[in-house]
Amino acid sequence: MERKNRAVFLDRDGTINVEKGYVHRIEDFELIPGVPEALTLLREKGYLLIVVTNQSGVARGYYPMEAVQRLHRHMDEELARFGAAVDAYYICPHHPEGGVDEYKRVCECRKPMAGMLMDAAREFSINLASSYMIGDKPTDVEAGLNAGCRSLYVTTGHGTDASAAVQPDVPRFRNLLEAARAIVSEEEKRRSE
Repeated sequence: MERKNRAVFLDRDGTINVEKGYVHRIEDFELIPGVPEALTLLREKGYLLIVVTNQSGVARGYYPMEAVQRLHRHMDEELARFGAAVDAYYICPHHPEGGVDEYKRVCECRKPMAGMLMDAAREFSINLASSYMIGDKPTDVEAGLNAGCRSLYVTTGHGTDASAAVQPDVPRFRNLLEAARAIVSEEEKRRSE
């Protein structure tokens, strides 16, 4: 089966919304400026927008999976106010040291593993080599590279940490809008060659 769709995979906390540590309450959710514009730009260029988020707070017992789903419904409503949207959410609730037995395990979906991206690629017929992963942590970048995508750092959230030097060849951008514009610019350059 030929996979034709292209996607931009997006970390959530620190990339789409302000990093506040285990964000799961609606009152703690705050979009980073420029995010709706970035998502709209990427969608206009034909990219599927897939959020891939580690939510170890579920495994740790900090909040239930329902809180994550409720927050994502709120995020959809916030984005819709700006005419923006994402296509799907993939959530890893696992952690090997979690306190909730149902979620306490080593898995293939927790970034830097590529499980969430691979699942989305199967379900949405995504060509990973033509897709991107954007995140604010080395684990996000590594997940994208492990899946065969091109990866980009944003320096919102954890992106300013010294640990970001783990992948020195990965392009860095100040925010999601800057990264989205770079993707579009790269695409236009390729088409004109």
